[in-house]
Amino acid sequence: MSALAETIAIQGTVLRHVLGLDLAPAAARLEGAERLWLVGTGTSEHAARLGAAMLASAGFDAQSSSAAGFDAAGRLAPGGPAGDGSAPMVPRLGPDDALIVISHTTETAFARCVREDALAAGARLLTITGEGKDWPEAIAAAPPERSETYTASYLAALLVFARLTVALGGEEWTADDLAALPGLVEGAGVEPLAVEAPPRLTVLFGAGPAAVTAREGALKLREASRVLAEGYETEYLLHGSAVPLTSDDHLIALDPGGDPSGLTASLADAAEREGIPVARLDPPPDLHPLLAQFPLTVRLQSLASRWADRQGIDPDTVILGAWADPSLWSLGAPQGAG
Repeated sequence: MSALAETIAIQGTVLRHVLGLDLAPAAARLEGAERLWLVGTGTSEHAARLGAAMLASAGFDAQSSSAAGFDAAGRLAPGGPAGDGSAPMVPRLGPDDALIVISHTTETAFARCVREDALAAGARLLTITGEGKDWPEAIAAAPPERSETYTASYLAALLVFARLTVALGGEEWTADDLAALPGLVEGAGVEPLAVEAPPRLTVLFGAGPAAVTAREGALKLREASRVLAEGYETEYLLHGSAVPLTSDDHLIALDPGGDPSGLTASLADAAEREGIPVARLDPPPDLHPLLAQFPLTVRLQSLASRWADRQGIDPDTVILGAWADPSLWSLGAPQGAG
């Protein structure tokens, strides 16, 4: 069994650990902040996007960005917009701003750079990392990932944000709602998704929070099983991106019934009329749309693991060849750092 499969299987246990963490000091650090900025890279950027949506539900001015985009926007035009639409408006960070950096390894170059800038500016700093790291402000949310296809650390970060939202006055869900998530995740991990890898392209799409899960699911499929996969916001898929799709492709519609506009379900129907296979993936009923992303994500993680196993691909060693060149991974690191 791959480390990926083993990690997917223990995610309920990891989430129960997160439920037991003392987050009161972290919540106190954020309380009263004028703006919250959440940054991360890759899977951690997806966690930042959903985390910002969670904290916004508690009344915070919360925005998310990739770590590289946040760094670039600040360097191009400190205190103003980047100018090219690639990142949100970035302020000169100060004591009334809070920056939350998500970096499981604490080694991601741009995440380290953004953290250093926040420390220099005297901003309120909070980080979410794996266990055993040396950032003193960190919430150590998950054990070290053993597979390069990250899974448990992602859900652990999301649960940290969901708990912080409650601690900071959010009323969209309760502590009891969060306590049910480990069991839902365990159930989702053993619920097979009857989708086979298509001859050409797998496209995942959803609205609102499900759009983030579509992108995260596509990333897992690409990493673990080396298939071509893309994730889209439903409206974006409609406006041109669906044009080249054929019967050699396969669409996965995420939570079509949860899209209040009906566009996700309607687009899935249109794809079938074009002869394109479509799977519809629904979360358990009566979950808040943001919490619904937990079981949806696990089902896509499990699909990626299954596809990797069927094709005899190692899902645990992902970054190979020229992509693994250390010089690429050090770009954007704080000055004077390796």
